[in-house]
Amino acid sequence: MKKKRILALLLAAAMVGSLATGCGSGGSGDGGSDGGNSSEATGKVYYLNFKPEQADQWVELAEQYTEETGVQVDVQTAASGTYESQLKSEMAKDEAPTMFQVNGPVGLATWKDYCYDLSDSAVYKDVSSDDYVLKEGDEVLGVAYVIETYGLIYNKALLNNYFEADWSTVKSIDDLNNFQALKAAAEEIQAHKDDLGVEGAFTSAGMDSSSDWRFKTHLANLPIYYEYKDRGISSTDAIEGTYLDNYKQIWDLYINNATCEPSMISSKTGDDATSEFALGEAVFYQNGTWAYNDIKGNEVADEDLGMLPIYIGVEGEENQGLCTGSENYWCVNKNASEEDIQATLDFMQWVVESDEGRDMLANEMGFVTPFTTFADYLPSNPLVQANEEYNEAGKTPVSWNFTTMPSENWKNNLGSALLEYAQGTGNWDAVVSAFVDGWATEYAAANE
Repeated sequence: MKKKRILALLLAAAMVGSLATGCGSGGSGDGGSDGGNSSEATGKVYYLNFKPEQADQWVELAEQYTEETGVQVDVQTAASGTYESQLKSEMAKDEAPTMFQVNGPVGLATWKDYCYDLSDSAVYKDVSSDDYVLKEGDEVLGVAYVIETYGLIYNKALLNNYFEADWSTVKSIDDLNNFQALKAAAEEIQAHKDDLGVEGAFTSAGMDSSSDWRFKTHLANLPIYYEYKDRGISSTDAIEGTYLDNYKQIWDLYINNATCEPSMISSKTGDDATSEFALGEAVFYQNGTWAYNDIKGNEVADEDLGMLPIYIGVEGEENQGLCTGSENYWCVNKNASEEDIQATLDFMQWVVESDEGRDMLANEMGFVTPFTTFADYLPSNPLVQANEEYNEAGKTPVSWNFTTMPSENWKNNLGSALLEYAQGTGNWDAVVSAFVDGWATEYAAANE
C-alpha cells in the first residue's frame, strides 16, 4: 500500500476513530467490499461534471455508489458552454468540487495548482497508455476517461434513397470520400428535398451555447489539424490560418443546405439539430459518438446510423478518418481534505473497475474508455463501430487539436464572427481576424 494512502487512512482514523470502509471494487486497494451501507464511511465526493448529455447517468451512478458504500457522492453538471465559469465559481466555495475536469493542456495550465498527483492512484494504473494522461514532470495531474469520435453522422436509408435517384451524381458511400463529392450530394439533396421527404441536407447549425461548440471548436479543429500537420507541430502561439478557405467552404455548405435559412441559426439550439436528425428531417448531422443516446429510439434505426469524416477540400482527404481524441480529463482537487481526496480516489477506482461503473460508462453513457479494465465492456454504439471500420480500413484519424486552442474567449469570438457572417451582418474577413489575430492575442494574454 502506498505511503500516501496509508497516511490518508491514518488521518481518517484519528478523526473518526475507525478506518473508512472500502468501496465496491476494494477502494483500499485490497479488492474487498462490504457490499452495503456503512456507518464507518469517511470523506465525501463532489464531482462537477462537464457533459450535460450524461448528467442523469452520473447521478444514478453516484446513488448506486452511496447505497453500496455509505460514502456521499454529489454530482453537479454545468450547463453546456458554461463549465469553465462554473468551475471557477465552485472552486471559490468552502465546499469545492473534489473531482473536476480540464479539457487538455490549455485547461491544465489554468488549474494545475489545484490538481492532486494521481501517479500512485488505481485509476492511473488502469490507464492503457500515458497518451491519455496530462503530466507535469513526473506528476500525473489528469486522466482521460473517454475517447470520443466525431464527424458527419448520416442517415443510411435517406442517403441510399439519394444514391438511387436518377438525378443524383454520387452513387455510393464509397464515392462520398472528399469535399467535392459531399458538396455535390448536399446540394442535390437540398434541391430535391421534397422528393426525399426531408427538410434539408444538414441539420440546423444552431449558434447558441448548446450548439455553437460544434463549429467554433469541433469544425475549427480541421483547419488547425491540417496546418499543424503541414508545419510538423503540435501547438503554436501564432496560427497562420492556411486552411481557412477550406473552413469557409464547409461552413458555407452547412448553412446554405440546411433545414433552416442561415439568418435563423441564432435561434436554433443543439436540441433542434438532434431532433431534426432523429426524426429523419435531415440527412447529415455534425456531431459525435456521444450523440447516440439522444438519437436512438426515434425515427432512425441503429442499422441506419453511419458517420463520415468531415471533408473540407484538402489534398489526400480520401484517406482521412474520423476526428478522434479526448478533451475530458479527470482531476482531483488537492486542496480538499485528506478524507475527501481518498474518498474521491476510491470512487474513481470503483467507476473504472466495478461492474456497475463499467456498465454505466460503456453501455449507458456509450463511452469508449482508455482503461484496461474495459475489455469486456465495449459500447453497443453504431457510431463507435463506424469509427472502427475506418480504423480497420487504414484511414488516418484526425487528432483533436482543439485542446491547444488558446482560450474560451478565442472560441467565443470565433463563434460570434461565424454567426455574423452567416446572418449577413459581418464578412469572412472578420472570421479570419478572430481566428488568426485572436489566436495570437489570447496566447499572449495567457502567457502573461
